[in-house]
Amino acid sequence: MKQFPIVRSAWCAAVLFTSLSFQGFSQVADSLVVVNPDSAYAALSEAERRFSRNAVAGVQAADGLEATLFASEPNVINPINIDVDHRGRVWACEAYNYRPAVNGKSELGQGDRIVILEDKDGDGKADVTKVFYQGPELNAPLGIWVMGNRAIVSQSPYVWLFTDTNGDDKADTKEILFKGIGGAQNDAGVHAFVFGPDGKFYFNFGNAGRQLVDGQDRPLLDKYERPIDFRQYKQGVVFRCEQDFTKVEIMAENFRNGWEVAVDSYGTMWQSDQEEPGNGGDRVSYVMENGNFGYIDEMTGASWRLNRTNLEDEIPRRHWHQNDPGVVPDLLETGSGFPMGMTIYEGDLLPRRYWDQILLADAGQGYVSAFPVQNDGAGYKSTGILPILEGKRDKWFRPTDVCVAPDGSLIISDWYDPVMGSNKMKDRSRGRIFRVAPTGTPYKIPVYDLSIPEQAVKALQSPNLSQRYLAWNACVKHGWAAEPFLEELFRLYNGNPKLRARALWVLNRIEGFNYRNLDIAFRELNPNLRITALRAVRQRNSDPTEYIKRLTSDRDPQVRRECALAINHNHTYEALDVWLQLAKQYKGNDRWTVEALSIGAYDQWERLFPAWLERQGPKPWLSDAGKDIIWLARTRKAIPYLSELAADTSVSFKSRLRYFRSFDFFHAGYEKTQALLNVLNVPSSDRIEVSKLALLHLDKSFVTNSQQGLTALNKLLDETYGTEHYIDLMTRYELESENDRLLKLALSKSDEVIGRDAGALLLEQAGISYVTQKLAGMNEEKKSALLASIQTVGSSESVYLLRSTLLNTGEPMSVRKNAARYLGGSWPGEEAVVRLLRNDQIDGEVKEAALEGVKNAFREEIKVQLAPYLPKPPVEEVVAAPAEQPKSGKKERRKRRKNQ
Repeated sequence: MKQFPIVRSAWCAAVLFTSLSFQGFSQVADSLVVVNPDSAYAALSEAERRFSRNAVAGVQAADGLEATLFASEPNVINPINIDVDHRGRVWACEAYNYRPAVNGKSELGQGDRIVILEDKDGDGKADVTKVFYQGPELNAPLGIWVMGNRAIVSQSPYVWLFTDTNGDDKADTKEILFKGIGGAQNDAGVHAFVFGPDGKFYFNFGNAGRQLVDGQDRPLLDKYERPIDFRQYKQGVVFRCEQDFTKVEIMAENFRNGWEVAVDSYGTMWQSDQEEPGNGGDRVSYVMENGNFGYIDEMTGASWRLNRTNLEDEIPRRHWHQNDPGVVPDLLETGSGFPMGMTIYEGDLLPRRYWDQILLADAGQGYVSAFPVQNDGAGYKSTGILPILEGKRDKWFRPTDVCVAPDGSLIISDWYDPVMGSNKMKDRSRGRIFRVAPTGTPYKIPVYDLSIPEQAVKALQSPNLSQRYLAWNACVKHGWAAEPFLEELFRLYNGNPKLRARALWVLNRIEGFNYRNLDIAFRELNPNLRITALRAVRQRNSDPTEYIKRLTSDRDPQVRRECALAINHNHTYEALDVWLQLAKQYKGNDRWTVEALSIGAYDQWERLFPAWLERQGPKPWLSDAGKDIIWLARTRKAIPYLSELAADTSVSFKSRLRYFRSFDFFHAGYEKTQALLNVLNVPSSDRIEVSKLALLHLDKSFVTNSQQGLTALNKLLDETYGTEHYIDLMTRYELESENDRLLKLALSKSDEVIGRDAGALLLEQAGISYVTQKLAGMNEEKKSALLASIQTVGSSESVYLLRSTLLNTGEPMSVRKNAARYLGGSWPGEEAVVRLLRNDQIDGEVKEAALEGVKNAFREEIKVQLAPYLPKPPVEEVVAAPAEQPKSGKKERRKRRKNQ
C-alpha cells in the first residue's frame, strides 16, 4: 500500500488532522495514514491552538460523529445562545458586553449583535454572515428563539420581539413583550423561549428574575384571567404562555438558575439547573407540573447550607433539599460545571443511541452530551452519559447551546474562553459554531411548501423546532383541509409515537375538533400517547374531569401520575374521588408518585386526608403507602399519625428522621405541640436523640414559657451536658440559667470543638460584659483557656477581647502571647493582626505569637499583606502548602443549628 510521508511540521500535522475523522486513524483516498490526534495537537504552539483553523483539532467527537467548523470569529464572537431556523441558518445571540464591571467596558460602544450565519453550498460551513440587529440596548442578552421572520430575544429586564418586515434579514421593528424582570447583566435573569408541541411558548428565569409584567407595565394574567402574584413563587421559575404572549402560566418553581427548558413531543418538560458553584450539584430535572424543586427551604426560605433534620448525606442532594416532603426529586446530578442550553433530540440522522434523548451543553465541563432516560415508577431515571462533543484537547471549548438543524444534525455554539465562572472572561475576540453529524454527511435542508396541507404535515415531522413552529401554525390555519393528513399520521400505529403525538396536538387545536382522535388516544397502547391525550384535553378550557377519570385506574404509573397532576386546584367531588382512587393504587416507595399526589392535593388536604383515612382502617401508618402520604400531608389532622411514626421504635432512628422533618412544615399549634410532647415520653434506646429532636421542633416560646416544656428541656440539658446535643439545645433556647455551665464547658474543653462552641455561644448569649467580668477574676491558665474558646468566633466582640488583652501590658505575658496567637484564628482576626502590624502596635514576643497565629492564612490577599512581616524560609526548605484557615466559629456553629 502506498504510504504518505511522515508529517514533520506541527502546523501541517494539525491541518491534516483536522481534515480527517477522529478515530485515531483515517482513510485518505486509497492510503492509510496513522495520526495521533493528541500528539498532533500537542505539537501546536499556544498561539496556533487559538487559530480558528485548528478549532476542530481541539475537540473530540464521539464514535460515528464528525465535527466541522460552521463559523468562527470574526463572523461570530462570544455566542451565548443560538437558534437554527427552518432554512438551516444559525442565529447567534452574542454577549460581547458581558459584565463590564468585571471584564471592562466594550470598545465598540455599539451594543451586542444578533447575527445570521448561512451555509449556501451545503458544505457545513457558513458562507454568508448578516447582522440582523445591533444596538446599545442589547447588553449581554441570554436567549434567542426564531420564528420565520421574527426573533424573540431575552435579556433582563426585557423580552423583545424583533421583526423583519421586508425580507432583507434586518430587524425593522422592535416590540417589548415583557419587562420588569430582575437580573440585568446576570446569568440568572430571563432566558430563551422555546416552542412546545401544544403550540405554546415555554421559557424561564433564574433566581434573579423575580417578576415580569407585560410591555405596557400591566400585571400578567394567568389562564383564569387572574393577576399573577409573584411573591408566592420561589426563586427560579418555568413559564408557559400562548403565542400572543397572554395567559402566562407558572409551571414550576424553586430552581436556582435553569438556563433553558426543553419540551418533548409529548409535552414533557426538562431543564438543567446550575448549583451554587463548587458543590457538585448541577442537575437535570424532569419538570413536574406545579412542582417545587427545592433550592431554598419551602417554609423559611433558608439556604441549603443551614443544617436541618433528615439532612441528605450527599452535598449535591442536600443542595436541592431532596429529603424534604414536597420537593420533586432530581433526575440526576451532573457535578460542578455550567450547564446551559439543552434540547431533546427527536431526529434520526444521528446514531440510534441519541434518538429521543436529552442533549445538554455544559460550558463549565466543556462537553455536549446526551443523558439517556428510562421510566422509573411514575418518574424517570438516567442510565448514564453519552458523549457527543468535548474539549478533550482544547480546554477553551465552552459550549453554550445545542440545537437540532432541519436535517437532524447538531449545531453547537462555543463561547471559547479559558475561564468559566466568577462572571469573568479573558478572551473577547473569539467564538465558534460547530456542526456535528455522521461522518461525511452534507448539510442539506429539506424544503416544504406550507401552503399545501400535506406538505405542512410533513414539515411538522421535522426535528427542527423553528420548522415545526411554522408547520404547526400552517396546519392549524388549514384546519379541516389538513385533518386527513394529520389523522393519517396520528393513526399510523407502527409509526414513531412522538410524530403521532405532534399530530394529535395539532388536531386538538383545529376549530371544530370532534374529539374522536382524543377518544382513540385515550385507548392507545403507548402510555405516552395516553398522557398526551390527557394533557391536550386539559388545554381546551373545559372541565377535563371526565377524561381524567378514564385514566384513573390506568395500569401505567406515569399515566396515573398525570391524573394526579391534572386535579391540582380542582375542587370538585369528582376530583376528590380521582385522588382517592389514585392513592388507593399507590403501593409506596415511589417518590415520583407521592409527590404527584401531593401536587394534586395542594390546598385540598383538609378534605382529602379525612376521606383517605376512612378508607385505610385503624392504623394507616403501617403500610409503606400510608407512611408516605402521612409524611407529605399538609393538614393538622395528619399530626397524630406523624407522632406515631416518629415514635415507632421498631424501625431505625435514621429512618424516622423524615417524620420529625415533616413537623417543620406545620406552623405552631396545639396539635403539633401535644404530638411532640408525647414523643418525648416514649421509652427507647435512642430516647435522648428522639427527645432532642422533639424539643428542637417544638415552638420556642412554648418551651420557655411553660412548666411542662422547661422541665423537659432542663432534664435533657442535664443528660446531654458536655455533648453536641447540649450545644444544639442551648443554641436553640439560649437559657441564661446555663451561662455558668457554658463557661465551665468552655474552660475545660477549650482545645476541643465542643469547648469552642461553648465559648462562642457564651459570648453571643451572655454578652461581652459577662465574659470580661469573668476574665478579670481568673488566673493565667483559665484566662488563656477562655480566650482559646473564642478564637474562631470572628465576631467584633471576640476580636475586641483578644486584641485588647494582647495590648494590655497589665496582663501576664503568657496571657498576652496566647491572646495574640488566638487572634489569628478567624478571618476577621487575621485582618486585625494585619492592622496591628501595619500600625506597629506590637513587638517582641507578642508580635512573634501573633505571626505564629497567622502563618497558615488561607486567603491570598492576607498572605500578601503578611509577607513583609513573616521570616523568609531558607532556600532549601520545603514549605508546606497552606492549610485552610478556620472561618468564623459563630458561622460554623450556626451551620449546626437545627430547626430554627
